[in-house]
Amino acid sequence: MSLPVDMTRAAAALLAAHPAARAELDDRNRRWINYTPVPDRPGAGFDELSPPARKAAHRLLATALSEGAFAQAMAVIALEEVLDRREGGRRGRHSQDYRVIVFGTPGDDAWAWRFEGHHLSVSMTIAQGQVSPAPVFLGANPARVDVLGRAVLRPLGVEEDLGHELLRSLSPRAREAAVVAGVAPYDIRTSTQPRSRLITPAGVARSRLRLHERSLLDQLLTVYLSRLPDELAAALDPAGGEVHFAWEGPPQLGTAHYYRLQADDLVIEFDQTTADGNHAHSVLRRPRGEFGEDILADHHRSS
Repeated sequence: MSLPVDMTRAAAALLAAHPAARAELDDRNRRWINYTPVPDRPGAGFDELSPPARKAAHRLLATALSEGAFAQAMAVIALEEVLDRREGGRRGRHSQDYRVIVFGTPGDDAWAWRFEGHHLSVSMTIAQGQVSPAPVFLGANPARVDVLGRAVLRPLGVEEDLGHELLRSLSPRAREAAVVAGVAPYDIRTSTQPRSRLITPAGVARSRLRLHERSLLDQLLTVYLSRLPDELAAALDPAGGEVHFAWEGPPQLGTAHYYRLQADDLVIEFDQTTADGNHAHSVLRRPRGEFGEDILADHHRSS
Protein backbone atom coordinates (compact mmCIF):
# COMPACT_ATOMS: atom_id res chain seq x y z
CA MET A 1 0.00 0.00 0.00
CA SER A 2 1.35 3.47 -0.90
CA LEU A 3 1.76 6.35 1.49
CA PRO A 4 -0.87 8.57 -0.24
CA VAL A 5 -3.35 5.70 -0.01
CA ASP A 6 -2.53 5.17 3.66
CA MET A 7 -3.09 8.85 4.39
CA THR A 8 -6.30 8.94 2.38
CA ARG A 9 -7.77 6.00 4.26
CA ALA A 10 -6.72 7.33 7.65
CA ALA A 11 -8.11 10.80 6.93
CA ALA A 12 -11.36 9.37 5.58
CA ALA A 13 -11.74 7.30 8.76
CA LEU A 14 -11.22 10.44 10.85
CA LEU A 15 -13.85 12.38 8.91
CA ALA A 16 -16.29 9.47 9.08
CA ALA A 17 -15.97 9.60 12.86
CA HIS A 18 -15.89 13.41 13.11
CA PRO A 19 -16.99 15.29 9.94
CA ALA A 20 -16.37 18.67 11.59
CA ALA A 21 -12.60 18.09 11.29
CA ARG A 22 -12.79 19.10 7.62
CA ALA A 23 -12.13 22.52 6.01
CA GLU A 24 -11.77 23.64 2.40
CA LEU A 25 -8.41 23.25 0.71
CA ASP A 26 -8.23 26.99 0.09
CA ASP A 27 -8.96 27.78 3.76
CA ARG A 28 -6.77 30.69 4.86
CA ASN A 29 -5.57 28.62 7.82
CA ARG A 30 -3.94 25.90 5.71
CA ARG A 31 -0.58 27.71 5.55
CA TRP A 32 -0.18 27.83 9.31
CA ILE A 33 2.31 26.66 11.90
CA ASN A 34 1.96 27.57 15.56
CA TYR A 35 3.57 25.38 18.21
CA THR A 36 2.75 27.77 21.05
CA PRO A 37 -0.25 27.14 23.37
CA VAL A 38 -2.67 29.43 21.51
CA PRO A 39 -6.39 29.21 22.44
CA ASP A 40 -7.87 29.63 18.95
CA ARG A 41 -6.05 26.98 16.93
CA PRO A 42 -7.94 25.81 13.80
CA GLY A 43 -9.26 22.27 13.67
CA ALA A 44 -11.17 19.74 15.75
CA GLY A 45 -9.95 19.58 19.34
CA PHE A 46 -9.20 16.23 20.97
CA ASP A 47 -11.59 17.14 23.75
CA GLU A 48 -14.35 17.18 21.11
CA LEU A 49 -13.48 13.81 19.57
CA SER A 50 -15.01 10.48 20.46
CA PRO A 51 -12.57 7.66 21.33
CA PRO A 52 -12.80 6.22 17.76
CA ALA A 53 -12.15 9.68 16.29
CA ARG A 54 -9.15 10.23 18.56
CA LYS A 55 -7.74 6.87 17.51
CA ALA A 56 -8.29 7.80 13.86
CA ALA A 57 -6.42 11.09 14.40
CA HIS A 58 -3.49 9.25 15.97
CA ARG A 59 -3.46 6.79 13.08
CA LEU A 60 -3.43 9.65 10.60
CA LEU A 61 -0.45 11.21 12.39
CA ALA A 62 1.30 7.83 12.36
CA THR A 63 1.14 7.69 8.55
CA ALA A 64 3.37 10.80 8.37
CA LEU A 65 6.02 9.76 10.90
CA SER A 66 8.46 6.94 11.39
CA GLU A 67 7.96 4.78 14.48
CA GLY A 68 10.66 6.70 16.34
CA ALA A 69 9.20 10.09 15.50
CA PHE A 70 5.69 8.91 16.36
CA ALA A 71 7.02 7.88 19.77
CA GLN A 72 8.58 11.34 20.13
CA ALA A 73 5.26 12.96 19.22
CA MET A 74 3.38 10.90 21.81
CA ALA A 75 5.98 11.85 24.43
CA VAL A 76 5.61 15.53 23.52
CA ILE A 77 1.86 15.30 24.10
CA ALA A 78 2.32 13.49 27.41
CA LEU A 79 4.76 16.18 28.59
CA GLU A 80 1.88 18.66 28.69
CA GLU A 81 0.72 16.93 31.86
CA VAL A 82 4.25 17.00 33.33
CA LEU A 83 4.57 20.70 32.53
CA ASP A 84 1.15 21.37 34.05
CA ARG A 85 2.28 19.66 37.25
CA ARG A 86 5.50 21.72 37.35
CA GLU A 87 3.49 24.90 36.94
CA GLY A 88 1.07 23.91 39.68
CA GLY A 89 -1.80 23.89 37.19
CA ARG A 90 -1.65 27.67 36.76
CA ARG A 91 -2.05 27.58 32.98
CA GLY A 92 -4.40 24.62 32.77
CA ARG A 93 -2.33 22.66 30.27
CA HIS A 94 -3.82 19.38 29.11
CA SER A 95 -2.79 16.51 26.86
CA GLN A 96 -6.13 16.89 25.03
CA ASP A 97 -5.18 20.39 23.84
CA TYR A 98 -4.32 19.18 20.32
CA ARG A 99 -6.22 19.65 17.09
CA VAL A 100 -6.48 17.87 13.78
CA ILE A 101 -7.81 19.29 10.53
CA VAL A 102 -8.26 17.93 7.00
CA PHE A 103 -8.25 20.42 4.13
CA GLY A 104 -10.28 19.32 1.12
CA THR A 105 -11.51 15.79 0.52
CA PRO A 106 -9.21 12.80 1.02
CA GLY A 107 -8.75 11.05 -2.31
CA ASP A 108 -9.24 14.18 -4.43
CA ASP A 109 -6.45 15.32 -6.74
CA ALA A 110 -5.25 17.70 -4.03
CA TRP A 111 -5.89 17.81 -0.28
CA ALA A 112 -3.94 18.31 2.95
CA TRP A 113 -4.03 17.78 6.70
CA ARG A 114 -2.40 18.98 9.91
CA PHE A 115 -2.00 17.66 13.46
CA GLU A 116 -0.99 20.39 15.89
CA GLY A 117 -0.80 21.62 19.47
CA HIS A 118 1.77 22.86 21.95
CA HIS A 119 5.22 21.70 20.80
CA LEU A 120 3.87 19.64 17.92
CA SER A 121 2.98 20.61 14.36
CA VAL A 122 2.91 18.20 11.41
CA SER A 123 1.59 19.32 8.01
CA MET A 124 1.19 17.10 4.96
CA THR A 125 -0.08 17.90 1.46
CA ILE A 126 -1.13 15.29 -1.09
CA ALA A 127 -1.52 15.99 -4.82
CA GLN A 128 -1.60 13.66 -7.81
CA GLY A 129 -0.27 10.71 -5.88
CA GLN A 130 2.57 12.59 -4.20
CA VAL A 131 3.03 13.60 -0.57
CA SER A 132 4.80 16.84 0.28
CA PRO A 133 5.90 17.04 3.95
CA ALA A 134 6.70 20.12 6.04
CA PRO A 135 6.67 21.84 8.35
CA VAL A 136 7.40 19.14 10.93
CA PHE A 137 7.95 20.60 14.41
CA LEU A 138 8.70 18.74 17.64
CA GLY A 139 9.43 20.44 20.95
CA ALA A 140 9.76 19.36 24.56
CA ASN A 141 9.20 21.20 27.84
CA PRO A 142 10.69 19.90 30.00
CA ALA A 143 13.21 18.56 27.54
CA ARG A 144 14.50 16.15 30.19
CA VAL A 145 12.94 14.50 33.22
CA ASP A 146 15.41 12.79 35.56
CA VAL A 147 15.50 10.22 38.33
CA LEU A 148 18.74 10.16 40.35
CA GLY A 149 20.39 12.23 37.66
CA ARG A 150 19.45 9.82 34.87
CA ALA A 151 16.98 10.68 32.14
CA VAL A 152 13.70 8.78 32.19
CA LEU A 153 12.22 10.93 29.41
CA ARG A 154 14.17 12.98 26.88
CA PRO A 155 12.33 13.05 23.54
CA LEU A 156 14.89 15.17 21.65
CA GLY A 157 18.00 13.78 23.30
CA VAL A 158 19.45 12.24 20.12
CA GLU A 159 19.08 15.52 18.24
CA GLU A 160 20.76 17.46 21.02
CA ASP A 161 23.60 15.03 21.68
CA LEU A 162 24.56 14.54 18.03
CA GLY A 163 24.61 18.31 17.48
CA HIS A 164 27.04 18.69 20.37
CA GLU A 165 29.13 15.78 19.17
CA LEU A 166 29.43 17.33 15.73
CA LEU A 167 30.46 20.69 17.16
CA ARG A 168 33.10 19.09 19.41
CA SER A 169 34.53 17.12 16.50
CA LEU A 170 35.23 20.17 14.34
CA SER A 171 38.74 21.42 13.73
CA PRO A 172 39.47 24.94 15.05
CA ARG A 173 39.14 26.32 11.53
CA ALA A 174 35.84 24.54 10.84
CA ARG A 175 34.46 25.53 14.24
CA GLU A 176 35.32 29.17 13.58
CA ALA A 177 33.17 29.02 10.44
CA ALA A 178 30.38 27.05 12.11
CA VAL A 179 29.90 29.21 15.23
CA VAL A 180 28.14 32.27 13.86
CA ALA A 181 26.98 33.83 17.17
CA GLY A 182 27.99 33.64 20.81
CA VAL A 183 24.42 33.86 22.10
CA ALA A 184 21.57 31.55 21.12
CA PRO A 185 18.37 33.05 19.68
CA TYR A 186 15.22 33.13 21.78
CA ASP A 187 13.60 30.57 19.49
CA ILE A 188 14.14 28.79 16.19
CA ARG A 189 14.71 31.49 13.59
CA THR A 190 11.93 30.39 11.24
CA SER A 191 9.52 30.73 14.22
CA THR A 192 5.81 30.50 13.35
CA GLN A 193 6.10 32.29 10.03
CA PRO A 194 4.04 30.61 7.29
CA ARG A 195 6.99 30.85 4.90
CA SER A 196 10.54 29.86 5.75
CA ARG A 197 13.77 30.81 4.03
CA LEU A 198 17.42 29.90 4.03
CA ILE A 199 19.20 31.66 6.89
CA THR A 200 22.48 33.56 6.83
CA PRO A 201 25.23 33.19 7.77
CA ALA A 202 25.05 29.58 6.71
CA GLY A 203 27.98 28.33 8.80
CA VAL A 204 30.47 25.73 7.64
CA ALA A 205 29.95 23.72 4.45
CA ARG A 206 30.03 19.94 4.55
CA SER A 207 32.57 19.96 1.72
CA ARG A 208 35.03 21.74 4.03
CA LEU A 209 34.85 19.08 6.74
CA ARG A 210 37.10 16.12 7.39
CA LEU A 211 35.80 12.61 6.81
CA HIS A 212 34.73 11.85 10.39
CA GLU A 213 33.14 15.31 10.69
CA ARG A 214 31.14 14.68 7.52
CA SER A 215 30.01 11.36 8.95
CA LEU A 216 28.63 13.06 12.06
CA LEU A 217 26.91 15.76 10.00
CA ASP A 218 25.33 13.05 7.84
CA GLN A 219 24.13 11.22 10.96
CA LEU A 220 22.57 14.41 12.31
CA LEU A 221 20.83 15.05 9.00
CA THR A 222 19.55 11.49 8.95
CA VAL A 223 18.04 11.88 12.42
CA TYR A 224 15.73 14.60 11.10
CA LEU A 225 14.97 13.03 7.73
CA SER A 226 14.18 9.74 9.46
CA ARG A 227 11.32 11.41 11.28
CA LEU A 228 9.50 10.79 8.00
CA PRO A 229 8.59 7.56 6.22
CA ASP A 230 11.43 6.22 4.08
CA GLU A 231 10.11 7.43 0.74
CA LEU A 232 9.66 11.00 1.99
CA ALA A 233 13.06 10.99 3.70
CA ALA A 234 14.71 9.84 0.46
CA ALA A 235 12.98 12.58 -1.54
CA LEU A 236 14.28 15.29 0.81
CA ASP A 237 17.81 13.93 1.12
CA PRO A 238 20.16 16.52 -0.44
CA ALA A 239 22.51 13.72 -1.56
CA GLY A 240 25.24 15.26 -3.67
CA GLY A 241 24.21 18.79 -2.75
CA GLU A 242 25.91 21.08 -0.27
CA VAL A 243 24.83 21.08 3.36
CA HIS A 244 25.82 23.76 5.88
CA PHE A 245 26.03 23.51 9.68
CA ALA A 246 25.78 26.60 11.92
CA TRP A 247 25.89 26.96 15.70
CA GLU A 248 24.86 29.80 18.01
CA GLY A 249 25.49 30.06 21.73
CA PRO A 250 27.86 28.23 24.11
CA PRO A 251 28.99 24.66 23.39
CA GLN A 252 27.93 23.16 26.75
CA LEU A 253 24.95 20.98 27.49
CA GLY A 254 22.56 22.50 30.01
CA THR A 255 22.68 25.94 28.39
CA ALA A 256 20.65 27.90 25.86
CA HIS A 257 22.14 26.93 22.49
CA TYR A 258 21.07 26.52 18.87
CA TYR A 259 22.14 24.88 15.62
CA ARG A 260 20.83 24.49 12.11
CA LEU A 261 21.43 22.44 8.98
CA GLN A 262 20.64 23.89 5.57
CA ALA A 263 20.56 22.57 2.03
CA ASP A 264 18.92 23.70 -1.20
CA ASP A 265 15.30 23.16 -0.07
CA LEU A 266 15.80 22.23 3.54
CA VAL A 267 16.12 24.11 6.84
CA ILE A 268 16.54 22.10 10.05
CA GLU A 269 16.75 23.92 13.39
CA PHE A 270 17.28 22.89 17.01
CA ASP A 271 17.11 25.33 19.90
CA GLN A 272 17.40 24.96 23.65
CA THR A 273 15.43 28.08 24.45
CA THR A 274 16.13 28.54 28.18
CA ALA A 275 19.26 29.19 30.22
CA ASP A 276 18.98 25.81 31.96
CA GLY A 277 18.81 23.98 28.63
CA ASN A 278 15.54 22.23 29.46
CA HIS A 279 13.08 23.55 26.87
CA ALA A 280 13.82 22.35 23.33
CA HIS A 281 12.40 23.24 19.92
CA SER A 282 13.22 21.51 16.65
CA VAL A 283 11.82 21.80 13.15
CA LEU A 284 12.20 20.58 9.56
CA ARG A 285 11.10 23.11 6.95
CA ARG A 286 11.29 23.51 3.15
CA PRO A 287 11.64 27.04 1.76
CA ARG A 288 10.52 25.99 -1.74
CA GLY A 289 8.21 23.11 -0.91
CA GLU A 290 6.43 24.05 2.27
CA PHE A 291 2.71 23.32 2.68
CA GLY A 292 2.83 21.44 -0.62
CA GLU A 293 3.89 24.48 -2.61
CA ASP A 294 5.99 22.29 -4.91
CA ILE A 295 3.41 19.65 -5.81
CA LEU A 296 0.44 22.02 -5.78
CA ALA A 297 2.20 24.23 -8.35
CA ASP A 298 2.57 21.20 -10.59
CA HIS A 299 -1.06 20.27 -9.93
CA HIS A 300 -2.34 23.73 -10.90
CA ARG A 301 -0.26 23.77 -14.07
CA SER A 302 -1.55 20.38 -15.17
CA SER A 303 -5.12 21.38 -14.34
